[in-house]
Amino acid sequence: MIDIANTKINFLKTRIITFIFSSILVVLSFGAFFVSGLNFGIDFKGGTLIEIETENEIEIAGLRDNLNTLSLGDVQVQEFGSKNNLLIRVEQQSGGDQIQQNVVEIVKNSLDSYLSSEVNFRRTEVVGPKVSGELIQSGAIAILAAVFAMLIYIWFRFEWQFSLGAVVALIHDVILTIGVFSITQLEFNLPIIAAILTIVGYSMNDTVVVYDRVRENLRKHRSKNIIDLLNLSINETLSRTIVTSVTTLLALLSLFIFGGEVIKGFTFAMIWGVVVGTYSSIFVAAPLLNYLDVKREWNTTSAVDSTR
Repeated sequence: MIDIANTKINFLKTRIITFIFSSILVVLSFGAFFVSGLNFGIDFKGGTLIEIETENEIEIAGLRDNLNTLSLGDVQVQEFGSKNNLLIRVEQQSGGDQIQQNVVEIVKNSLDSYLSSEVNFRRTEVVGPKVSGELIQSGAIAILAAVFAMLIYIWFRFEWQFSLGAVVALIHDVILTIGVFSITQLEFNLPIIAAILTIVGYSMNDTVVVYDRVRENLRKHRSKNIIDLLNLSINETLSRTIVTSVTTLLALLSLFIFGGEVIKGFTFAMIWGVVVGTYSSIFVAAPLLNYLDVKREWNTTSAVDSTR
């Protein structure tokens, strides 16, 4: 049985390989984003979303053909948890908010006449083009503001080398998360923005734990080689990192399996983010300090100040 509390793994031995691996993933993420883009949900691209529930199973192909006769443009129909529950998405219509409201009534009337069983309209969402554009802008600003706030926090708590390493790891995690949504074409909506912001906080927390131990060891082992010191710091915090990640993943996996379709995208993003965040705190953030020339003089001064 491996004792993760007393490991002596040489993590920095593979730093070149992991940097190349991370770079490839980042390039693939950019490529997927610029080639395929994101599958924006109604929140971001505007349109109408209707969730229905019926007593009997519904033939999706027949329902889709019926809705296509309404000349509303792109109409998507998909199962939502069971064959009795369906999500209907109708593309943004030109003509303003009133036209979007009219689309809801048109679709409802068509469903009532087409389906023999009673239809329960569980959810109806209408998002106009102005609102969707504002949401995209607000989401991007929120992510950038969070990363900038983390940059300032680490800069004040440690020094600029630590701040730069932490922000590079954060950007790495955000890019890979957006990349996986571009590759899989899973729906990208407001809950995914919330997941990305949570990932930023989780990744930063993992990184700060490692960096705090690095700073402590720089004071305790002033003559120790920087690579050996970084390996020591990662190994000393490894048990905490693994236990936190595993327990978080167990909770998220339960939500992903049993939480239903509504939160599936959010939990998938969180699961991916926890894995990527744990990876980056060990194989990206910490090894970067080897190349950023952390000043031992700063740590000596801090150590003297802390004893006063």
